[in-house]
Amino acid sequence: MKRAIIIHGWDFTPKMNWYPWLKKELELKGYEVVVPEMPNSPEPKIEEWINKLKTLEIDNNTLLISHSIGCQAIIRFLEKENFTVNQAVFVAGWFKLDNLENEEVEQIAKPWLQMPNLTNIKGKIKNLTVFLSSNEPFGCIEENKNLFNKIGAKVIVLEDKGHFTKEDGIIKVPEILQVIK
Repeated sequence: MKRAIIIHGWDFTPKMNWYPWLKKELELKGYEVVVPEMPNSPEPKIEEWINKLKTLEIDNNTLLISHSIGCQAIIRFLEKENFTVNQAVFVAGWFKLDNLENEEVEQIAKPWLQMPNLTNIKGKIKNLTVFLSSNEPFGCIEENKNLFNKIGAKVIVLEDKGHFTKEDGIIKVPEILQVIK
């Protein structure tokens, strides 16, 4: 059976945003879908999220789909692992952020903003599609686009999707289904 894992974003849960919609759509296409509750979501820590990913039995045939900091978690996980995955889809993925709400949020984000070793990531995802939004509230669209291009991603900028959250009016991202091989 085909297997997909959806990793939610910072301060979200598996039942928020477009994750339940995508889980149902993938199940209709014959996937076994796992949407794990990531640890300490309001204050995510790299090692905790990597350790959670290690428990999910990810292999090269697992379809990885992630949102925001979930994309960073997958990058940090693959940076240290010695295998590749065939396909991943990142939604609102980033390496750099701007416009963070306050100093507390900046402190939580700080370790995640340390640049991972792009050389160790390049080639670890054979087919990586990254969806960004033209009006991303956390900015850095061009910088993030260029950094994702450096690791071989196909970057698609969609119009006016914000950070792809329910607050932005996004409860479905049909473009994800269009790129799944």
